[in-house]
Amino acid sequence: MILGTLQIEMTIPGSASLKEKRFVLQSIKTKLRNKFNVSVAETQYQDKWQRAVIAIAAVSNSKTHIEETLQTVLSFVEKDDRLEIVDSLTEIF
Repeated sequence: MILGTLQIEMTIPGSASLKEKRFVLQSIKTKLRNKFNVSVAETQYQDKWQRAVIAIAAVSNSKTHIEETLQTVLSFVEKDDRLEIVDSLTEIF
């Protein structure tokens, strides 16, 4: 069994409240779960209006499959106009 994690740190420039931030993040998390069958959680900056870190985890029996999935997830999030990615970190275990 191989586990892959991806952390994405982002800013949400258009967010003027925690409610707006949560709306954007919930939309992204739901899309990632449904489209890529991964686990997603907000892990940092829960009390900041315009910053967030989400963690994505995937499990497979193939390292290549995990790498491809996490890269596709990152590309998908990068295309969202509501946010800007500050940093990302991928780890394979």
